[in-house]
Formats: sequence, C-alpha cells, structure tokens
Amino acid sequence: MIRALFLAFSQLTDPRVRRVVWTGMFVSALAYALLAGGTWWALSVTPLSGYVWLDTIIDLLGGLGVLVVAWLLFPATVGMVSSFFLDEVVERVEARHYPALPAPRQAGWLEELATALRFLILVLAINLVALPIYIFAPGLNLIVFYTVNGYLLGREYFEMVAHRRLDRTSARMLRRARPLKPFLAGVAIAFLSTIPFVNLLVPVVASAFMVHVLQSMSAPLAAGRTTVIRR
Repeated sequence: MIRALFLAFSQLTDPRVRRVVWTGMFVSALAYALLAGGTWWALSVTPLSGYVWLDTIIDLLGGLGVLVVAWLLFPATVGMVSSFFLDEVVERVEARHYPALPAPRQAGWLEELATALRFLILVLAINLVALPIYIFAPGLNLIVFYTVNGYLLGREYFEMVAHRRLDRTSARMLRRARPLKPFLAGVAIAFLSTIPFVNLLVPVVASAFMVHVLQSMSAPLAAGRTTVIRR
C-alpha cells in the first residue's frame, strides 16, 4: 500500500498528468472568481436596507462569505473538474507500469459526467449528515470522518478505475471480495484530502494510487468465469 502511494505521487513527474492537475485548479479558480466577482457586484449595486452604512457592511460580509465558501469547497470542485480528465491519468499509469494490459473499455462522456456528479453529491451529502458529529463530538469526529470518507472515496475511486477493465457487476464483486484494500486506500485518500494544498492533488494522486491497488487484487467473478487482474 505504501509503495502504491509512492508510485502514485511519482506519477506527477509525467507532464500529461501535471496538465490534469493544472486544468482542474485553473477551471475551478476561474469559476469561483467569476462567482465571487458576480456576487460582490450584485450586492454592491443592490440596496438591501436603504442605509448606506448597513448596505456597506452587508456587501463586505456577503463578499467575505462567498470567499470562505469558495475556499472550503474549492478542493471538492477541483476534484469534480479533474474527474473529467482522470481517465488520462489512469491511462498514463497503466502505460508506465502495466504496459501488457489489453485496451480498456471506453466510457462515454455521459457516463463520465454521471460518475462525477454522483461522486460530488454523495460526498457532500454524507458529510453534511455527519456534520453534527464533526462539530460536537471531538475525538469521535475523526473516527467517523475517516471511516465514512474512507469507505466512500475508496469505493468511488476503485470503481472508477475498475470500470475500465470490468463491467459494473464484476467490479462490485471484486471490491466486496477484497474490501480491506480499497477501504484502507480510501482512508489514505481521505487523510490527504485534509492537508491544505496537498488536497488539490488528491483526485490525480488517488486515481493513480487506485490503479496500483486494483492491480494488486484478484478474485473469482460471476458469469461462470474467473478473472485475474495482472499483478
């Protein structure tokens, strides 16, 4: 597992992989800059109370609120934007470390969009539900955070990578047959997601990481056959 994580970070030396990182950060920053600028402008030209001094305070607080929300959600947005390009990251990892693998199954853009939206909605929803525990249960909140997000991130990244090689049913069976590795990988990804600035690299690193995790796993699958993922 540690070696797989090291290999994932070393993949950042690939120019095409770095391009995915910069694309995700640039598009997300541009979107938030437009959102923050538009919100600030709308507040500044809209008299909300009729009192200049009060409207000025509202404008300032509203603008700062947008910046805080943008800062908190920026990593998640980078992850969503990057998810449209992660197939290229996986391709580069496989070409570098597993060149003997056959051509992967190609997913359409609608499938990639659905995967990205499902991932973002799922992570946000689960963490909003767990928010009271995060706030009011010190100590327990860390356990809940890493357990919940470890499972979610491990499952989503594993299935994203596995779907290039297996159908959905086979990928799900493989994960359930060997659940510990994807879960521990998810916990590692969740931990990296809590480190400022490193969390901007997480979508790319996690995708590369999960390729190595997948290739270390093998299991009998359904449909009366056994599929072995090359180590």
